[in-house]
Formats: sequence, C-alpha cells, structure tokens
Amino acid sequence: MTTANRFVIAGGGLAAAKLAEALRANDFDGTVHLISAEERLPYERPPLSKEVLLGKKTPEDATVDSAQWYRDHHIDVLLGTTVTGIDRATKTIALPDGTTLSYDKLALATGSRPRKLPIPGADAAGVYTLRTAQDTEALLEMFRTARTLVVIGAGWIGLEVTAAARNAGLEVTVLESLPTPLQTALGAEMGQVFADLHREHGVDLRVETKVAEITVADGRATGVRLADDTRIEADAVLVAIGARPNIEIAVDAGLATSEGVLVDESLATSDPDIVAVGDIADQQHPVLERRIRVEHWANALNQPEVAAATMLGRSAVYDRLPYFFTDQYDLGMEYTGYVANPQDAHVVVRGDLGKREFVAFWLDSGNRVLAGMNVNVWDVTDRIKELILGGEPVDPAALADTATPL
Repeated sequence: MTTANRFVIAGGGLAAAKLAEALRANDFDGTVHLISAEERLPYERPPLSKEVLLGKKTPEDATVDSAQWYRDHHIDVLLGTTVTGIDRATKTIALPDGTTLSYDKLALATGSRPRKLPIPGADAAGVYTLRTAQDTEALLEMFRTARTLVVIGAGWIGLEVTAAARNAGLEVTVLESLPTPLQTALGAEMGQVFADLHREHGVDLRVETKVAEITVADGRATGVRLADDTRIEADAVLVAIGARPNIEIAVDAGLATSEGVLVDESLATSDPDIVAVGDIADQQHPVLERRIRVEHWANALNQPEVAAATMLGRSAVYDRLPYFFTDQYDLGMEYTGYVANPQDAHVVVRGDLGKREFVAFWLDSGNRVLAGMNVNVWDVTDRIKELILGGEPVDPAALADTATPL
C-alpha cells in the first residue's frame, strides 16, 4: 500500500473521470487534482459522433459525473488548464500560469487530437474535425445551414459523421485514399460492407483518391481539388484522417515512448510513480503478448481501475481484449479482439452478409480466432471472447454454420 497522499490526473476525458472514481472507490483519501484542457467536465466521446449528431442526445448527456459529484468526493478539478511539463526529479508538474503542482503519483490521460491534413486550405473556415463536444456543436450548426459536405477519410469518425449528415439531409461525398473504407481496421472484405452501406444511403464514396487542396474563397472552404485536378464543390469539409496521441509532455519528461507512452501490464510507465491510460497508453498486453495502443472508448472506461490500483501500490493487470462499436444508419456493430494486419487474416462469415446480419471472424494461419465482429446480431460478444481466449484452432466450416452453436 502506498503512503502517497497527493495524486494528479493530467487529462479531462472519460479515462480521467474513471480514474478519479476508482481512486475514491478504493478508499484513497488523499488529495486528487484533475486537470482538464477543456472548459467542460469530463465526458464520453462516442456519443459525439453518434447520438448527439443525430439529435438524440445533447453533449451534456455525455457528462460522466456532475460537478456535485466532484465536490462530494473532494476532487479538485481545474478546467481550461493543461499540464505544460513534468519535472520527475522534483515530482512537480508545470501549469500555463507558471505555477507548479507537486505529486506523489501522476496519471497521464491526455488523450489524442485529430491529425491535420498538410495541404493548402486545411485551416480555412468551413473545415471541420471531430474530437470535442465543441466540435460536435459546430457540426450541428453546419448541418442546419449547409447543403453539401465533403468528408476526407473513411474511418470510423468519417463514416459516422457521414451517416449523421445524410440523416440531416446533406449531400455527402466521401474521399478515401485506400481501395475500401476501414481497410486498415477491418480489411478489404469487411470494408466493402461499409462501402455498400453508405452508397445505398446515397453517399458519393470515392476510393483510391488523393486530395491536393481544399479550395478556398474569401477565407472559406468551397470544396476540394483532387490530385487528378477533379474539383468537388461543397459548403463544408470534414477532415477525418485519424488521431495523434498527446504525448509531448511525456516525451519532454524523458519517459519511454513510441507512438504512445510505453506502459507495462499494470499501466505503469518507465517511471514507477507515473501511469498512463487511454489513447496514449502503448501497453504490453498479457493476453495478446505484444504491445498495443488502442484509441477506443473501452480502454478509457476500463483501464483506470487497474491504473488506480497501480498508483495505490497494489498488484493489478489490464488484460481485457480490445472492444469497440459503431452505429451507422440501420447498422449496429461490435468488434472484439485484435488483428495486427487484417489483410493477413482469413475472414469467416457466419450469417447473412447481404442482409448485414452476421458475425465475421478473423482467423490466423492456424485457424485460431483473433477477433470477431457482430453486425446486427447481438448477445454474442462473450462467446467471441471465449473463442479468442481459448486459443484453440477451430473448424472454419463449423464456425460459418449457424446451426452449430458458437
């Protein structure tokens, strides 16, 4: 058990909120500072590109805990503030106003930010990204006034915003550099499922395209110009080409990093007094037996329980399989597991691909299940986990046969 009495959480998203909850739930009665760059209390991000953009929820509905909860649990919340540096020798963090704050244990939950498109026009008015509640509010305002939208990038965010924009009545063109949407996440075969879905809903999806510039008039985006000089006019442009983890303060502090902050099975960094959770955590995963960094809601939700135990000097291991979900039009999907390169795996489909009611499995060369994705089929996630964790070869024909129980 630790005798430390001052814990600092750098970050203001779901992972930060859940870490504060876990510390108090584990009877830590010392000081907890939560430092959020946003002016809002920590909230969940998945609804921003789903229910909130569809008008079914407000950004406030995604708030994790109320201001009263933080007061009741004596969590010192600093909003609109970023940690600008870490001095590991003195165990202090630096704040923008020049002051410092000491810590006994520090948690990095700094999340990620949208990747920028290095082309002319990318900073013009009318060019959007989606990461924060403020971004979603800007998109909702745009939905009310725009008629046409170009989406650059056919990943999860790009496609979810596309579905919401079509629901709002906009004409949408999606531009993707690869042959299918979601190719790096799902591979070509399952990516085609989402290509067909969006085209059936009236989306002009163009693959294997390269954007040369965002065209601008009077400081505002007017569309895009492709590398082949094709021009697409639009009232607005969304750039959705992935995220970049916010690890600058970790790098400057000399922590071990790669694309993320390197952590062990317990989520401890190379400094035993610092943990990292969520998007930035590049973890040595005990089940997958490899390093993995996952930018998904489930990690932000579940990792903090382990990180809190580690901060408190208790033994804990984060061994959950990666999990994420999406909702687009009438398609609901859950994905469990991990495939380093979907193109190298063999896909087995169980169910009706045409009706988009199926479970897809990714198998390695030894017919072991690496991951499973259920599309409009529910209550199978636990079975998928069992198949992955069992580690035994399966019969692909039996797996595809709906008459054979999973």
